[in-house]
This record gives sequence, C-alpha cells and structure tokens, in this order.
Amino acid sequence: MKLKVCGMQETENIAALASLQPDYMGFIFWEPSKRYCTTVPTDIPKHIKKVGVFVDETTKQIKEKVKLFGLDAVQLHGDESPRQCAALLNLCEVIKAFRIGPDFDFKTLTPYQDHCTYFLFDTQGPLPGGNGTAFDWKLLAGYTLDTPFFLSGGIGLGHVEAIAEIRKRNLPIHALDINSQFESKPGVKKIEKIEKFKQLVQL
Repeated sequence: MKLKVCGMQETENIAALASLQPDYMGFIFWEPSKRYCTTVPTDIPKHIKKVGVFVDETTKQIKEKVKLFGLDAVQLHGDESPRQCAALLNLCEVIKAFRIGPDFDFKTLTPYQDHCTYFLFDTQGPLPGGNGTAFDWKLLAGYTLDTPFFLSGGIGLGHVEAIAEIRKRNLPIHALDINSQFESKPGVKKIEKIEKFKQLVQL
C-alpha cells in the first residue's frame, strides 16, 4: 500500500515532506480551494510522483498544466466523463475521484474502468474534495471492479486500526491519500505527524 500526501503549497514544507519519501505528492489546481497552488517545485525527487488535482477543467487546460509542471498523474474531482479520462490517459496516469455516500452505486464506475489508471474514493460532502471527514469503509464491500483505488477522506492517526483491518479484506487498495488531518494550517503539513503515521501503518 502506497502513500499520497495531498494539498501541498509551500516550498520548504514540500522539501521536508520529500525527505519522508511519500509515493505521491498532490497539488490542487482548483482555485476555490484553501490549498490552491500556482506552481510546483522542480526539484522534487523523480521517484515521488507529482499529482495535479483538477475540478471540471477542460482537457486542454489540464494538458497544459501536465506539461508545464511535469505532472506524473492527474486527479479528476469533478464530473469528468470517461471520454475525457481516456483523452488524458496517453499523457499520464489518470486518477478519477468519486464521492462515496450511503446511496452510492459502484456500478456507475464501469464505464470508467478502461480509461483510468486508478479510482479515488472520497467522502461525499459540500466540496469536490477535502471535506476532512471519512466515509463508512464498510460501503467498499460493494466495490467489485478490478481497478485499484486510492482511499481518501479525513484519514488520520485515529484510523490506524481500521486501516490494519481493511488491509485484511480482498480489496485492490493502491494507496492511502492523506491531507487535512496532518496540517498545522491549510496547505502546510506536520512532517513529524506524517512520519509517525507512516511508521504505524507501515507504509
């Protein structure tokens, strides 16, 4: 299981996080977000994949950001279609996010499975992402597709035992996606807290 740390902003904080060697680092290009960023440092180690997070941007706009910042993956948090995902898949990894609630039907993901590298399951809430709360992971019992996914939504140190339990289930969890529960303020991560999480979860 891999680790993604999302919502990075400040250069020094990014460098400090890089020393922990997460597998993915996320940069949010959705302007209303408190973690909105306008640039990505060029000195991030190559083995850490840079992920650009977008909400209902045009394919052209996304491609421009991918090329400008050397993004390794895009994370799509809006109402992007399977066709748009397919148009980006030859450029980089495509992570399509879905907001999970009690009535979510995982069958609606079937048209996406051939056009996405990964799915991401976040909590249903007022914002496209970053609501800071976890959904009921028991709902994942309804997921029967093969596409591996990122598990997201308010994950923090309080989830260590639940993560250990969900690892025992036969689910294609590719990575854990953490953000707000490890911040001193929006966009600034507590490095020691992330290091402790990595050790406890054995990432």
